[in-house]
Amino acid sequence: MPFVTARTRQPAYDVIVVGSGAGGGQAAYTLCMDGARVLMLEAGRRYDPLAETPMFETPDQAPLGGVGTPDKPFGFFDATVDGGWEVPGEPYVRKPEADPGTFKWWRARMLGGRTNHWGRISLRNGPYDFKPRSRDGLGFDWPVSYEDIAPYYDRVERLIGVYGSNEGLENTPDSAPGCLLPPPKPLVSDHLMRQRARRLGIPLVPGHRAVLTERLDHQRLPPLLHPGNPRAQAILARDMRARSACIFATPCGRGCSIRANYQSTTVHLPPALATGHLDIQTDAMVYEVVLGRNGRASGVRFVDRTTGRHDEVRARAVVLAASAAETVRILLNSRPAGFPDGLANSSGKLGRYLMDTVGSSLSGQIPLLENLPPLNEDAADGHQLYAPWWLYSDALAGKLGFARGYHIELGGGKRMPDAGTGAGLEWLTGGSYGRRFKEDVRRYYGSFVGFDGRGEMIPNEQSYCEVDPVVRDRWGIPVLRFHWQWSEHETRQAAHMQKTFAAIIEAMGGRVVGRVECDGAKAIAPGGSIIHEVGGAIMGADARSSVTNPYGQSWDVDNLYVADGAVFASNADKNPTLTIMALAWRASDHLLGRLRRREL
Repeated sequence: MPFVTARTRQPAYDVIVVGSGAGGGQAAYTLCMDGARVLMLEAGRRYDPLAETPMFETPDQAPLGGVGTPDKPFGFFDATVDGGWEVPGEPYVRKPEADPGTFKWWRARMLGGRTNHWGRISLRNGPYDFKPRSRDGLGFDWPVSYEDIAPYYDRVERLIGVYGSNEGLENTPDSAPGCLLPPPKPLVSDHLMRQRARRLGIPLVPGHRAVLTERLDHQRLPPLLHPGNPRAQAILARDMRARSACIFATPCGRGCSIRANYQSTTVHLPPALATGHLDIQTDAMVYEVVLGRNGRASGVRFVDRTTGRHDEVRARAVVLAASAAETVRILLNSRPAGFPDGLANSSGKLGRYLMDTVGSSLSGQIPLLENLPPLNEDAADGHQLYAPWWLYSDALAGKLGFARGYHIELGGGKRMPDAGTGAGLEWLTGGSYGRRFKEDVRRYYGSFVGFDGRGEMIPNEQSYCEVDPVVRDRWGIPVLRFHWQWSEHETRQAAHMQKTFAAIIEAMGGRVVGRVECDGAKAIAPGGSIIHEVGGAIMGADARSSVTNPYGQSWDVDNLYVADGAVFASNADKNPTLTIMALAWRASDHLLGRLRRREL
């Protein structure tokens, strides 16, 4: 990879892309494949999943059996090699700190960002999700429709590889023919959950995940993705041949050295680098967009995390894709003449309407799943089946006590054991030991199921971030201060999740592990803990009430684009990554058109 330094990089580029995750990776790919010269700046360290992914190591080979620690909350093998909710030398402020509902900010300080460890769940927003205010009077409508974004969903699915099926369900869009790969077969526990959930009127259908269940068609897809561009087609065809289908070896959160799942580092960056148009500089923490005398962005300033040296690079356009809150931080800390409250903030909406996904979980023990014979159920690491939201009409009619809804992610099966020892089974075993204890562990292993609700948060005035006037990070950059508040729509939704999960467990003939939390304020996961933060620089149709236009282009600085989740005007129950990539591709197409017309 052509990684550059201050000495080896070019004096100027067509575009600077800040961030290397879903938005940054997609933007760099789209721009480079069409001939633009791009410098990518990544705050984290260089990371090579092909060399660093522990594909076949078992938990007993890891320190502490691979369990989570404060610096590795998802376990030793998690692909987030640098980063987390707490990053040394990079504090942030939460108001009020004592409130358990305050916001937790996840940062992945590594090339590829969160795409290295994410769940790969790739769901399209539906027509309702882009026009929620028109439907129920709450929140904001997006300035784009599903029909505007659907062609870009098609492109992203074909490029990264997404398995799933078309089910024709309400507000759960079908993909165009030829976009989806075949879904993996459900697990034994999935079959039972689907059977019993159906009795409750809850549909369980194949999930959509960015994992290759078969090799990509390197002959058919490149011409569809890059029509009229034979060089890009050849580069992509060669790269697609280098990706293998999933062998169901280890959890996707470790990364993937055979490139079977989507990571920016294995899907977007290799073909972009093969064009010869992409340079990457890591450990480059951008803190300011520089404005030229003509009122346009002329480049960015950053600090080299390894040396502490401050530097500046120049380009004809700047794309911010550092993750929603980090992008907002950069803009708030950019205060040239005329922008005392942050660059691109003439509306006063920068940092406002921060959102995360509503989350709540419950697990159960199912006697029907006890004493199953040994099975290899590593499968595709989850989401063989999921439940899309099924109560749209009830929510719209006000029968539920909350607007919008959630989908259900399922867990179960006899996968590779984690670091567990069989402890915590006393409520089932009565405290057995010796040979009886071993028999009990074998009996109960694989008989547990879990349910995670992932629901929509409606933007509100009380959830936002701003620059703290006092606290700075280790490099002297002002940090963010978060304010957070769930509304009753979200807390009631979390309580509904708990009741639904308990009903499914009961329908399976099982027992709830722990208790069903009926108080939604206690059932809901803290803001930021689902790691789906979006908003803060929302797009809109009016410069007075939004930060960017429908293409992610700043209203105030016409060569400054935002290509990450910061532009989200609402946060549907669908996981945001696929939409981030679709919007980033669309924004990059818009920027490329302006570069071709020599408008920049």
